[in-house]
Amino acid sequence: MRNRLLTMLALAALACGAVAATATAGPGHGQAGKGKLYLFRGELMNASSTSVQVHVEGGNHAALRALLGQSQDQSFALGSTSEILLWHKGVPTVGAVTDLKQGDWVQLRVRAKGSLADVEATPVSVVADRGTNPGKAAHPLFLYRGTVTGPQSGGHIALHVTGGNHLALKLLVGQSADQTFSYDAGTIFLLWQGKVPTVIDPSQLKAGDRITVRIRAPHASTLAQIEATPAVHVGDHEPANAATNV
Repeated sequence: MRNRLLTMLALAALACGAVAATATAGPGHGQAGKGKLYLFRGELMNASSTSVQVHVEGGNHAALRALLGQSQDQSFALGSTSEILLWHKGVPTVGAVTDLKQGDWVQLRVRAKGSLADVEATPVSVVADRGTNPGKAAHPLFLYRGTVTGPQSGGHIALHVTGGNHLALKLLVGQSADQTFSYDAGTIFLLWQGKVPTVIDPSQLKAGDRITVRIRAPHASTLAQIEATPAVHVGDHEPANAATNV
């Protein structure tokens, strides 16, 4: 009986040790997590080689929640891996901190964990600068996501639709997931590789590529009208929440 009791006590001690070790390690222990995505949008107040100051006027849910009870004027860190993207008529170019001008409309992308102080101390991943007057689109956005079977040509994109925004998907109710959209000389095709996109030709699309098709058209447009309207922007392997200025 005494030996059985000692055995049970030993097993209990081992179990407690295992629980403590698990609690200490936690999920993903030993692996650097990327953290939550924070997107801040607003007017640039100042920029230096180490930081940008922004009058925040919008952002995603995580960003706005972090700002609860805080000033709109915030400072964010820049580091050696921070990218500056300058958007002009839907086309991005890689810039430098010296290209950032006071009054420009910018979007900051940063992944971090913890409080607002932690977010602001983490170097921004991308600063997307849209200039002083980015303007407002004349028509609402119809956005479709999907895959292509390979290079596209002849002013048409054969897309197997897998997602999109509400306005776009509403037109597909009762329709096939395989649809054909239009493009013209004014359509921007961008290939995203990491954080920096490059302009490509539709013939450079590859089989299985995941793309987004952005079309601006009147709210009451039919599916046929949307498909006949040239896309303003096509993104190949575009990351979620990318700043596109379209």
